[in-house]
Amino acid sequence: MNCCGRKRKNRNINVDHSKLSFKPCGLPREMLEVVVIYEDEMEAIRLADFESLYQQECADKMGISRTTFSRLVESARKKIADALLNQKVLNVETRG
Repeated sequence: MNCCGRKRKNRNINVDHSKLSFKPCGLPREMLEVVVIYEDEMEAIRLADFESLYQQECADKMGISRTTFSRLVESARKKIADALLNQKVLNVETRG
């Protein structure tokens, strides 16, 4: 039995978001805090905010439930806002 909850469902990610990093201008990277946004969160942002799809459509495209999609997009938006408002580096990484 898995002690840490359910097994993570594979998520369909149609765009390679790896190796992306954003930082505030004029500040050395080593002086800044880092916020990590995962590829599935980035894909959720792409579908919801860039493609302007409804949450159910986004969830269907990613192969996850609408509630899971909702949690992903909420988490991503908080991390992006934190990085922008508090002058932090935003790194996109894969989970695991």
